[in-house]
Amino acid sequence: MALDSETRKKIQLFLAAAILIAGARAAYIVYERHEERKEAAQPKQENALDPDYYVTPKKLHPYDLKSARDLTKQPVWIQVGYGNTYYPYNPARRHADFLHEAGTLGPLQKLQITDVVADNSPRTPGEKQVLALFSLDSKSYAVPIGVEKDGDYKIYSDQIFFIQDPHDLYKHWPAEVWNAIESHEVRPGMNELQADFAVGLGIPEGSGSDRTVKYSNGGNALVVTYRNGKVTQVKPAS
Repeated sequence: MALDSETRKKIQLFLAAAILIAGARAAYIVYERHEERKEAAQPKQENALDPDYYVTPKKLHPYDLKSARDLTKQPVWIQVGYGNTYYPYNPARRHADFLHEAGTLGPLQKLQITDVVADNSPRTPGEKQVLALFSLDSKSYAVPIGVEKDGDYKIYSDQIFFIQDPHDLYKHWPAEVWNAIESHEVRPGMNELQADFAVGLGIPEGSGSDRTVKYSNGGNALVVTYRNGKVTQVKPAS
């Protein structure tokens, strides 16, 4: 059956309107999905802006004494200050005095490892301590960096030492931050890693980016408050 001109015009108008409505709906869906993707990606973009996330220190992955002696090929820096005890070492006897602690290694303390050896300790019968040897004020010392038992070595020097200068690893930090770190000071605006580099091992109270951390700081204890991951208050511990 043939359609008269008036009916054909109405159908054409209806189809045109339907096409416009469908096009508008499709455009809205595309826009809505774009906004959802942008919103979902926003936290990742914010995290990506922090250059600290891109710092990847080199690791040696030692598995025996020979591979651990690669520590002697360059200076090393302590990763966590006041977290590693060291002992007097007698080179003639090739033995460490484990019964008398000499001290704890400070934040980012620079050492030149002279050798890596295994030694018996009365505190760990049945296994030997793997020791990194170094000198301070012309005296010999040893710091444990692993254990050996029945020829099986577990060496965790990668968690104790940087084998690259931290100044180069974190060269994006401003000079005033490095000045505070080298003076062993925590200042407002520093982040927690920077504070750790300045005053060493801390014990947190709470979790997340808003919390309080207590630092022994080599006997000069501090309490540091963080808000959104930044230092807001520093005071002596009671």
